[in-house]
Amino acid sequence: MPYVAADDGVRLYYEETGSGEPVLFIHEFAGDHRSWEPQLRYFARFYRAIAYNARGYPPSDVPAEVERYGQARATDDAAAVLRGLGIAQAHVVGLSMGGFATLHFGFRHPAMARSLVIAGCGYGAAPQERAAFQAEYEAMARRIEADGMAEVAKTYAVAPARVQLQNKDPRGWQEFADRLAQHSTPGSAATLRGVQIRRPSLWDLRQEMRLLAVPTLIVTGDEDESCLEPALLMKRNIRTAGLAVLPKSGHVVNLEEPDLFNRMLLDFFHAVEHGRWRPRDPRARGARAADEETVDSRARQ
Repeated sequence: MPYVAADDGVRLYYEETGSGEPVLFIHEFAGDHRSWEPQLRYFARFYRAIAYNARGYPPSDVPAEVERYGQARATDDAAAVLRGLGIAQAHVVGLSMGGFATLHFGFRHPAMARSLVIAGCGYGAAPQERAAFQAEYEAMARRIEADGMAEVAKTYAVAPARVQLQNKDPRGWQEFADRLAQHSTPGSAATLRGVQIRRPSLWDLRQEMRLLAVPTLIVTGDEDESCLEPALLMKRNIRTAGLAVLPKSGHVVNLEEPDLFNRMLLDFFHAVEHGRWRPRDPRARGARAADEETVDSRARQ
């Protein structure tokens, strides 16, 4: 099996196909490298498409210690995959947990990012939701440890922002649910505690967003309620960001609407590669943006 080594020696399993400019796909909590199969098959026609399993997701290693998981660690693992494959720069695409990693990749490794696609990013990110989100995920981690991932997957797979996939593509949803049930029980619990629960709120990252200069595409489904406001937050603060909202769609947009998702990314990559994805014209921001910046400035004083 092909592996690359993370900075701390953890082995990360990856798959790649195609040739050309690299595209790196980073999966969500409920997914793994297989979640990107519709994208790997499509983008291999034009690009070198790469997907890997995060630590805690076999056949990648599953460290036992929660301290070996974290948002920074997850982000640096993505950079380690690129370095291990001899890649200096790539388009980076992430969904949900992978979307958070992609955003932080832009903060921590901007020179390695040709562009960023941040999809389905924002669950539990609002300040007023933090305590409830952390309690919910700690309870889930305990359920996973007590009952096993196969049992917890039965309810997780029909969460409010996942039933859209079940309704649109029952066969694809069943494949997703079956794969989720195969996830490592200790790896899933450690990922919740080390990465998900401890990651910073997006609202605390607005200054970093305003400094981000990497071309960015934000994607969300209009029925992914917890990600709509965070998507707007990122759009308003990342000057190089565009926002796409997919109608009648939930959380797993790359599987729900693969044709639309793939074409949208392809157009975005082409715009970036031809120098046509530019920062927002300051004249388009209007008075509201100035007011928001004034409020933020006062809050920091």
